[in-house]
This record gives sequence, C-alpha cells and structure tokens, in this order.
Amino acid sequence: MEDDQTETLEKKNPEPHPVKEEKSAIKKITILVFIGTTLFFIWYVLADRHTPYTDQARVQGLITPVTPKVSGFITQINIKLHSKVKAGDTLFQIDKRPFEIAVAKAEASVDNATQSVAASSASVKSSAGKLGVARAQLDRAQRNWNRVQKVMLENEGALSEADKDESETALLQATEQVASAEASLERAKQSLGESGPDNPKIITAIQNLEQAQLDLAFSTLIAPTDGVIESFDLDLGYYASTGQPLTTLISKSDVWIQANMKENNLSLMDEGNEVELTFDVAPGKIFKGKVRSVGFGVSSDETNKGGLPKISDKKGWLQDPQRFPVIIHAESKEIEGLLRLGGQVDVVVYTGNNFLLNAIASLRIRIISWLSYVR
Repeated sequence: MEDDQTETLEKKNPEPHPVKEEKSAIKKITILVFIGTTLFFIWYVLADRHTPYTDQARVQGLITPVTPKVSGFITQINIKLHSKVKAGDTLFQIDKRPFEIAVAKAEASVDNATQSVAASSASVKSSAGKLGVARAQLDRAQRNWNRVQKVMLENEGALSEADKDESETALLQATEQVASAEASLERAKQSLGESGPDNPKIITAIQNLEQAQLDLAFSTLIAPTDGVIESFDLDLGYYASTGQPLTTLISKSDVWIQANMKENNLSLMDEGNEVELTFDVAPGKIFKGKVRSVGFGVSSDETNKGGLPKISDKKGWLQDPQRFPVIIHAESKEIEGLLRLGGQVDVVVYTGNNFLLNAIASLRIRIISWLSYVR
C-alpha cells in the first residue's frame, strides 16, 4: 500500500523538466550573439573611418616603351627578357652605315655651301668693280658732253654735227652701262645673301649636318632610366620602324601602391597617414608606408559628346560604394626588389591614435598576411 501511495504522490508532483534550463541557455546565447553583433557593427562603422582597410590595391609604376626615332635593321642586342638595366646602357644598335654616309654627305654640303658663298662674294666684288669702271666712263662722257655744249654756245660752227652726235651717243652709252652694272651688282648681292656664317646657304647646310648627326646618334637606343626589360621578343636582323616600340622598360624611378578605398573611408584620411601593407609576394610580412595623396575624382558615367549620358542601374538593395584611388608610398627598402607592377596588396591606414581600433586593425592585417600563404 505504501508503495502505491508513493507512486501516486510522484505522479502528482513530478520533478522540474530540463526544458526550462534549455530555454535559459538559448536566451543567453541569443543575448551574447546580439551583443557581439552590435559590437561588431559598431567596430565596422568606426574602423571604416579610423582604420580603413582594402584588398583592392595594386602595385603601380612608370612604364617606358623603348621606341626608335630612326628606322633600320638591328645589328646588336644587349638585353634579354627581364634584364636589369641602368640609365645610359645601350639596349639596341640599328645599322649605322646609312647614317654615317648621310653625315659625310652633309659635311660635304657644308664645304660646297662655303665655296659657293665664296664664289658669290667674288662675283659681288667683280660686279662692284665693273660698276666703278662704268661710272668713271659716264663721268668722262658727261664732262666731254658738257665741253661740247659749252663750245657750241660760244661758237656754234666750231664743231661738226658728227662730233656733236658722237659725244651725245657716248654719254647715253655710258649711262646705260652704269645702269647695267648696278643691276648686275644687285643680282650678285641677292645671290650671295648674308655674308659669312649668317649666309642662308651655309645655315641650311649646317642644319642638315646637325640632323644627320642626330639621326646617327638615334641609331643607338639607350635606357632612359634604371629599370627592368619586359615584353621582349625580337632578334638580330629585325627591322625597327620609327615610332614602333621594340620593348618595354619598367622604370624603377617611382613605384607606388594604388589602393581603391571606399568613399566613406576618406573622411578622416590625410596625406602622411601611416599605412601597413602586406604583399602576396611576401606572405607573413608587414611593411610600413605613408599616404602620398588621395584622389579627387573618378569617372561616374559614360557620356558621348552629343549623346545622352549612360546611367548605371543599381544592383541589390544598397548602392554600391564609390571608390577613389589613394596613392601610398612603401617606405621599406626591403620590399623594393620584390615589387612587381600589378601585384596584389592588402592595405590598412591609421588615421589617428585610437589605441583599441589601431590594435584591432594591426591584428587584422597580420592575420591576412599569414593567410596569403594559402591564397
């Protein structure tokens, strides 16, 4: 009987069910998730402005196409693909012989021009001498005509008509000879032009010589700056055409990182802000840098002159953020030999001295640098 009574009491007063404890645990987890999500959202909003990060960054630099200024067959090649060159190194040699011949011809033209001017100078002197003789003859003829007129006034029958006609004819001929001599002298002067080195013929000949010498110098293609040869695939005998690139020189004079930051990343960013960088080419390593400049504009649509602007449709519920280029200078000397144009970079910018946000950003970029091993 007692056992039956006990059983009846246990059925009437059952022990507490573990469901309430499970509900309490779920509630705690929900609260923790909500708090964590809220903190993450706050951190995300603040980090976007105080410690902006982007993985949309690339190594950029200066590229110089090696382009000949004269045409000809290549007779010498001093480089290979990915060769490192110094400014002033000879890269290619175009056949010199046509240009050396042109220089010799131009030098001969200078000599000919000088001789021609000398001959023209002699012609001027000769014409001037003839003019002097003609003027002297005119003076004599004029004085003789004056005497004839004087005699005829004093004694009209003293001279015959033939003597009078002869004197008058001599005066007219002398006048014509002076006019002819003056015209010959003027032609000689115009043919000569300026005397000495200012003579147009000599100037033209010297300019042709300088151009020929310049073309000869251009037949040797030299490196304009320190760098590395890229896009090289030709051999001896290749015909180099004026204005057609033979290879590409990646200059080492200036290499930078272009980080495409979201528009709301720029509110606190300024030139000189410290930057930490990690490169896929050097996983696990962090490098220092500084913000060099921040872009002021990008193309927002495609507009044809005389046409209507093209408006891009918004995709999704939220507007895609506009990005602006931020130019960053890597300060570490260690990375100089590792930088390759187009290489991927992860960037975090420290816009202030916020200890907590800076510490989180520093930890984040280091984790990302280690993840580069498995990318």
